[in-house]
Amino acid sequence: MGVVMKYLRVVVLILLPIGMSAAYAATGAEGQYKPPRAPDGKPDLQGVWTNVSLTTLLRSPQFKSNVVSAEDAERLARQRAAATARSLEPTDPNAPAPPKGADVGGYNSFYGDAGEQLTKVKGQYRTTWLVDSETGQLPYSENGRRTFDTQLAFTRNNFDGPEARPMAERCIVGFGSTAGPPMINVLYNNHYQIVQTPETVTILVEMNHDARIIRMNGKHLPTNVRPYMGDSIGHWDGDTLVVETTNFNPGERLRTNFSQSFYLSANGKVTERFTRIGPAEILYEFAVDDPDTYSKVWRAEMPMKAAQGNIYEYACHEGNYALPGILAGARKAERESGGQ
Repeated sequence: MGVVMKYLRVVVLILLPIGMSAAYAATGAEGQYKPPRAPDGKPDLQGVWTNVSLTTLLRSPQFKSNVVSAEDAERLARQRAAATARSLEPTDPNAPAPPKGADVGGYNSFYGDAGEQLTKVKGQYRTTWLVDSETGQLPYSENGRRTFDTQLAFTRNNFDGPEARPMAERCIVGFGSTAGPPMINVLYNNHYQIVQTPETVTILVEMNHDARIIRMNGKHLPTNVRPYMGDSIGHWDGDTLVVETTNFNPGERLRTNFSQSFYLSANGKVTERFTRIGPAEILYEFAVDDPDTYSKVWRAEMPMKAAQGNIYEYACHEGNYALPGILAGARKAERESGGQ
């Protein structure tokens, strides 16, 4: 029953964006739109927003450029719709069991919400959120790339105990960098609720229901204090909310999300900019400054679209048998190999 309830809750979460797409309002020209104001006179960023998209942080090998034509974007959307329809077809009850040791599969498209099309940013269909990379990839230094590869291999192959597994598997934060910063779209649960006061701005992340509290006009915590989503302080630059985050938790230095994984060192700093550019759109920009890992500061931008409805509970632990199953499989493998 616990597993069923978990899936029922996930269904509510992922069905919302499908109905929301038609609710997105047209965005006014940037620089001409006058945003609504909070009681203190600052732009009102409050509401539920989503960055769901087929556009990703790192450019997929299927694309040869960071921008594609409208025709190519439409063709990709049709292909995605057809693939989704195929995956939603009923499973053949007479199909044999998969071969021993083969992947038995996981969520189908019913449980996922990775977007239906590439996102248009400033009039262009983007294949990557990066704005200063011709290759659509991150500018790792030689040492940074070596650190990333080593940490990724270690994390994916370390089964010593639950603490060795990524924090997303342990239901502490969402996988990838959905909680951020920077806040990156993933396979599902790409919604954020912003609540603001003159003293704080809070961003509630749909996965794993984490709340990042941004202290306005504050000072950073001592470097030995490292919250899961870092230490965020903010200020207003005209009508733009600027947020600087440091002091990242060691468990969040490696952001694991399939081929979209990336790394931030202990000294990394992320600067975000939130500008409301239309009645239903926030332009979200960020810069990552991490000289221990990258050869230069890298920047990206994405729109966050207004979404109707509420954010519902993401019940990660209820019925979650994956983590004990992973560890039990590792213990079995050790026994069969004589403990080697």
